[in-house]
Amino acid sequence: MPRGRFSGSLATPKVDVVIDMGNPLLNQTVDAFLKIGTVAVAKTAAEETYETVKRGSVSSHHFEKSLKKMCKEGAYWGTVAGVYAGMEYGAERIRGTRDWKNAMIGGALTGAVVSAACSSNRDKIVMDAIAGAAVATAAEFMNYLI
Repeated sequence: MPRGRFSGSLATPKVDVVIDMGNPLLNQTVDAFLKIGTVAVAKTAAEETYETVKRGSVSSHHFEKSLKKMCKEGAYWGTVAGVYAGMEYGAERIRGTRDWKNAMIGGALTGAVVSAACSSNRDKIVMDAIAGAAVATAAEFMNYLI
């Protein structure tokens, strides 16, 4: 009986854009801003498209509102990612080692900085720093597992 064989591989598409700012810290920060900002824009575009289809009509007012929301979300999440990448890189350079503790430090500082920019409540700033550290550390540990 003849046998068939199928062989293949599935690889995720990878687009790597390199922008050289002349400084490794700036390179990391800009790279994170662009990547995560683009993800936030795509997420918002998908949500807004769903809302438009559900509504059943497209108006210039809703279209303009959607574009503004996409830009705002992209800029916000890109900025958060850029701050995190810069903080993590800075922690790595100061400590002289590359480990999960840099992610924890970067996450805590990013959570505190972003929270302080939006609120003056000390308890909220501390809680956001703890949350940032926890999320960044968990993400770093997951990278080791995958």
